[in-house]
Amino acid sequence: MATEEAGALATKARLVAAVLVLELLVAGFHVVSRAALDMGVSKMAFLVYRNAAALLVVAPVAYFLDKKDRPPFTLRLLMDFFLLAAVGVTFTQGLYILGLYYLSPTYVSVIQNSVPAITFVMAASLRIEQVNVRSRYGLAKMLGTVVTIAGATVITLYKGTPLLTETAHAEGTTHTLEGTHTLGWAWVAGCLIMFANCICLSAWMVLQVPVLKKYPAKLSSFAITLALGFVQLAVVAPFFESDLERWKISSGGELFTILYAGVVVLGIAWYLMIWCINKGGPHFVSVFQPLQTVMVAIMAAIFLGDTLYIGGVIGAVIIVAGLYCVLWAKSKETKSSGDLLVLPERSPAQQNLLQRED
Repeated sequence: MATEEAGALATKARLVAAVLVLELLVAGFHVVSRAALDMGVSKMAFLVYRNAAALLVVAPVAYFLDKKDRPPFTLRLLMDFFLLAAVGVTFTQGLYILGLYYLSPTYVSVIQNSVPAITFVMAASLRIEQVNVRSRYGLAKMLGTVVTIAGATVITLYKGTPLLTETAHAEGTTHTLEGTHTLGWAWVAGCLIMFANCICLSAWMVLQVPVLKKYPAKLSSFAITLALGFVQLAVVAPFFESDLERWKISSGGELFTILYAGVVVLGIAWYLMIWCINKGGPHFVSVFQPLQTVMVAIMAAIFLGDTLYIGGVIGAVIIVAGLYCVLWAKSKETKSSGDLLVLPERSPAQQNLLQRED
């Protein structure tokens, strides 16, 4: 009995640690991407190059590691992966980089805190995430999700007194929480674009479950998605960026942003996200999203010159409270069901998925 409890605790700890690392990597991506745009990197060139960099790293590894585990590839699977690539790569990334052009990294991260609510609705509608609203644990999960979103909202709506100000920035550029592009129509356009990005990101997270059920070779699945997404972007890119000069990488800083966005975020973080979704479910992963806002606010204050306010600290406390509420509810459900995994309530699709993996 003690051994089983220790194993369950270790499983939970690994999953939570993986999600925290995931959020830290993506938080850095927000800041790095904003820096790339400030350097003058073409938005379409940035997307094509980052996917190419990720594919060059992921594809060879997937080929050798999944060589014995890949199931037969069918036309239906190709269609599924094409849709997955369109939603998770082409639309999600395209909307993101366009929204980031109009908004600061902190605002982008704040808006993306709607992902847990959108993902929860999608996953519950498809019965991938099951919640018993009549139980106190089910209500606690719902309440915790709302609280985490509320905490991230506080960071935006309430500033308070400044705690940390970083004014020194390369080439004399200073970014503030309001940002350069966040006034008038540009702010509205940026918000609408980012909300569309959130819908696509949530859909991609939910679609992972049925696709991985049919094609459980996770690394190969990710490589195929990247490859099809790269092809889609390469086809549409010339229509949006026809100036060949804009496709040139002119500095080491530009190269670093592309490699970080491609190798670290698309290569490492996205595969880590797939693993976390497979182990904990889409809602469990998305509920950690608000923590990313805290990380981005701190990074933006240090590296981009944004100002960190007392409101950010208050929002962080609220976020942690909401996360504890969700984790507590899931822990209690796990104990009551005798399941060693973090996600106690799984649909038949998730059960089959985990059995195939084991």
